[in-house]
Amino acid sequence: MLGMCRGRRKFVAASLALFFIPALTWLYLSSANFTVKPLPLSPLDPQSSVLIGAAAEHQDLELQLRDVEEHNHALRREISLPPRVPTHSSHHSNSRQGNQLHTHSTEEGTGDSEAKKGVASGNSSDCVPQPVVNKCETIHIAIVCAGYNASRDVVTLVKSVLFHRRNPLHFHFITDSIARKILADLFHTWMVPAVHVNFYDADELKSEVSWIPNKHYSGIYGLMKLVLTKTLPTNLQKVIVLDTDITFATDIAELWVVFHKFKGQQVLGLVENQSDWYLGNLWKNHRPWPALGRGFNTGVILLLLDRLRKLKWEQMWRLTAERELMSMLSTSLADQDIFNAVIKQNPFLVHQLPCFWNVQLSDHTRSEKCYKDVSDLKVIHWNSPKKLRVKNKHVEFFRNLYLTFLEYDGNLLRRELFGCPSETDHNSENTSDARGHLPAVPAIRSGL
Repeated sequence: MLGMCRGRRKFVAASLALFFIPALTWLYLSSANFTVKPLPLSPLDPQSSVLIGAAAEHQDLELQLRDVEEHNHALRREISLPPRVPTHSSHHSNSRQGNQLHTHSTEEGTGDSEAKKGVASGNSSDCVPQPVVNKCETIHIAIVCAGYNASRDVVTLVKSVLFHRRNPLHFHFITDSIARKILADLFHTWMVPAVHVNFYDADELKSEVSWIPNKHYSGIYGLMKLVLTKTLPTNLQKVIVLDTDITFATDIAELWVVFHKFKGQQVLGLVENQSDWYLGNLWKNHRPWPALGRGFNTGVILLLLDRLRKLKWEQMWRLTAERELMSMLSTSLADQDIFNAVIKQNPFLVHQLPCFWNVQLSDHTRSEKCYKDVSDLKVIHWNSPKKLRVKNKHVEFFRNLYLTFLEYDGNLLRRELFGCPSETDHNSENTSDARGHLPAVPAIRSGL
């Protein structure tokens, strides 16, 4: 009996030993995995030195960034300040400025040269104040128009000008009775605000130019731009003169502002002729009138009337025409031949306009070299007898632009110019009547 009890005790002890030993082993291993490592509090500890080094590097980067930001702020402040000009060098700066202005006027013959000039000058062009046209300043436009064909062309021209304009306009038409009736009826119908119209009898001017033989298809009317200083009111100082076969693709105020760029004795603003006509190499035995280089095209002219009168323009062009006709016998390009002959003798009179102010679509034109893209164009000149049938790689674009204004309803041009007075320009109308020309159109809705 005693032996059996001892056997049971041994069995229970062995079982407990087998159970507790693995349990204790598992608890020991588990507690070892979750042991928290002590933080290195000593500065000599290697892990502590790594953390301190990283913090110092971060602080150095912050200091460098602050230095860079302060330097950038200082540069911005320096750029925003006006340039300092030493007082002792004021004379040199004035002379340098004069040279820059002179370069500005001589390099504006083409659109490309203006672009090159802007690149060369960099940001310095921003410091030069650009002339602007007051929004209420009246722009004066003179056009010679006679007959049914010219009347049809001039209507398209007027529509293109009115479509883009933002200023009051004053038209001076030198017309015969046919063109006057057509234009007067149109302006009365359209009733466009801030537009004034004066008519001058072309028949009264024929005697002034009828002595000049002319082979040009424009006939005697193609010579009447020569007598505008005598025809237009004496109180009119400047005017833009246009051929009837012109189409505008921009605001005419951009052209009017060019008057501010005239220097010295410059009284004529013209674009260089875009064909070899005046070079005399178009065909054998071709003998053109004298001209300066390629000559200038008179489809678009800026006239400083007051200065021309002081220079005795009437006497100047008459003497030149008489002298050249002794050998040339007649003009081939009407008034353009005489203008160029005068400029040949007096080159100081002309201010060359950028070529995009008169892109000429003549039979022998080289106008494609004037522009890189059709969007650069401002004025298109159909100066070929073929007109819309002229050959040009962009003629489809030009033709569509012309036809757009040809079919455009003039009543849609009835747009008010806000912020400008709407009184009638009585002075110009009275001057026109006093000179014995055709009366001005009666004022309708703000002076039309």
